[in-house]
Amino acid sequence: MINWSVILGIAKTHLITKMKSTVTATLGVTFGIGAYITLVSFMTGLNAMLDDLVLNQTPHIHMYNEIRPSETQPISLYGEFTSTMNIVHSIKPKQNQEKIHNALPILSYLKKHPNVKGATPQLRAQIFYLSGSIELGGNLVGVDIMEEARLSNIQDNIVEGSTEALKNSNNGILLGAGLAEKMSLSIGDRVQISTVAGDIFPLKIVGFYQSGIAEIDNVQSFANLSTVQQILGEAENYVTDINIKLLNIDESESMARSLEKQFNVKAVDINEANAQFETGSNIRNLITYAVSITLLIVAGFGIYNILNMLIYEKMKDIAILKATGFSGKDVQYIFMAQAIIIGLMGGILGLLIGFGLSHLIDNAPFETEALPTISTYPVNFNGTYYLIGITFALISTFVAGYLPSNKAKKIDPVKIIRGT
Repeated sequence: MINWSVILGIAKTHLITKMKSTVTATLGVTFGIGAYITLVSFMTGLNAMLDDLVLNQTPHIHMYNEIRPSETQPISLYGEFTSTMNIVHSIKPKQNQEKIHNALPILSYLKKHPNVKGATPQLRAQIFYLSGSIELGGNLVGVDIMEEARLSNIQDNIVEGSTEALKNSNNGILLGAGLAEKMSLSIGDRVQISTVAGDIFPLKIVGFYQSGIAEIDNVQSFANLSTVQQILGEAENYVTDINIKLLNIDESESMARSLEKQFNVKAVDINEANAQFETGSNIRNLITYAVSITLLIVAGFGIYNILNMLIYEKMKDIAILKATGFSGKDVQYIFMAQAIIIGLMGGILGLLIGFGLSHLIDNAPFETEALPTISTYPVNFNGTYYLIGITFALISTFVAGYLPSNKAKKIDPVKIIRGT
């Protein structure tokens, strides 16, 4: 029967008497796990920030009328040409209305759908921003601003003003930050916009919108849906786009195909809209986990080498233990206990150091004009990484202790004492 109190007592004595080796081995575990926690927390946090920056601005399904060529060309309507080969150049697309037919009933249907979190109408208008004699081309998006704030991160991108200010203003506008800088405008100023038909309307600036993507901020602004409908002279059912947020994003592709057939509109799911970005995101995650695993493996070899040397330094102790009646198994358990103790102590210290460094990074200032809503570096404090860290520390030290201790239990104490 194994006397664990004696084995643990001897293991403790060995660790204390060889304090330099013990500290070295413990620090090897500590810095390996601490570096892993810091790296994986920061890299996954950064990846999540980049994903959110794009995906939070993209609806799960975007419905609109797509300009496409006529399925049946006029020449095909003439019977005498049915048996001939027709070559037609400069085929024009079919004349389609930009608005979605029966948009209000479609919205009502979507809001009752069990997988739909919300659906918001939009009206996109091509306009010119007037600044003296200068005309800046862009677009004005009419939205239900409070519903947009509920379903998207638009509130996070409003650097001045608020969604409530736009809601309460019939002629208000959330002006793109790039436009505001070009035209030297402030909140409370009025900006004139001109439609493609030449009609001019003054709008009061109630806030500035900055997505962090210059191509958007230099051309796009937001106003109430009813305001844009009035500017274009259209009825309240005139809607060009419908954005849908789902409860289960995995069903976005199948639902988009179903909506296309049901309402005869173009429906783009989030995966299709961000195919290239999704590929880049997967590659970044792959690199993150590859680097993290490599770091753990390197740390594991370091731990093994340190513990291996620690055990071989105690060969005389092994001989004395076996000479005084301890079995090979007892000797193995003593050194395995030392390895596990080192792994546990080093792993816990590594988690604390990793958490501390991650906390410092999380509070480090990160200021850039491209991302006005982000003030510190992003860090992911996922408990899974800490569980992986302590588990690896224990497994690596177990293996690092088992291999040399398994060899040590077979050592002949007489040979060690003789020095042969």
